[in-house]
Amino acid sequence: MFDLATLLPLIGLLAVTSAFAGVIAGLLGVGGGIVLVPAFLFTFETLGYDSPQLMQVCLATSLGTIVVTSIRSVLSHNKKGAVEWSILKTWAPGIVIGAILGVLVAARLRSDVLQALFGGLAVVIGLYFAFGRRDWRLAQSMPGGLVRAAISPMVGFLSVLMGIGGGSFGVPLMTLCGVPIHRAVATAAGFGLLIAVPSVAGFLLVPVPEAVRPPLTLGSVNLGAFAIAISMTLITAPMGAKLAHSIDEKTLRRAFAVFILIVAANMLRKALF
Repeated sequence: MFDLATLLPLIGLLAVTSAFAGVIAGLLGVGGGIVLVPAFLFTFETLGYDSPQLMQVCLATSLGTIVVTSIRSVLSHNKKGAVEWSILKTWAPGIVIGAILGVLVAARLRSDVLQALFGGLAVVIGLYFAFGRRDWRLAQSMPGGLVRAAISPMVGFLSVLMGIGGGSFGVPLMTLCGVPIHRAVATAAGFGLLIAVPSVAGFLLVPVPEAVRPPLTLGSVNLGAFAIAISMTLITAPMGAKLAHSIDEKTLRRAFAVFILIVAANMLRKALF
């Protein structure tokens, strides 16, 4: 049995961080997974479930929440006509292939290796939010042909290794290729669904040994953490979207960058020392 004096504060912490993840997702158009994965990791470690498979549970559970939030987000953005369906259709095959490959790789990596990968990629994302500019351009339109065939699987692959949706990589990619920011955010929600559905299906088939498995874990997806996270993010994500119109974007992006860089540094510390 768990000590309620320990368990209840952790449930509260998970609810608070999940609410924060929803607000961030709504504000910046990035997946809440970049906040949820560290929150899940801290919670399970504190409960004593630290193991070589723990990051798999955190990634899988985060991606499970993205299935639900992405569906809601896509439907909401589609009502406003903001989703670029032509981009989603042409990028879908590569993203799905990359997501499946991501599950196959993540299932074979130890938790500390996955933490190091999360930390390293989060540093890149944090630096982009800190110093990236909306007027930066690599191209005037989204690439096609061989370039798309090379990039689209990487979006799915790297997102699965971090347990995040399509926003953290998809929004910068699309804005750098001339897609207006609001349409990029809307379309990236579709990227998240393309990433999360096949990856969660795969993670449900990746078992975690019973001795180190948190309660209510199916395959690698923890249903308890999923339920808490999804209940909070569905409430707070619309709040974040409304706040986005009343807060200076540059200040917000840089504050988020500092937060992500701190999270990334902590992940790297735990993985390497």
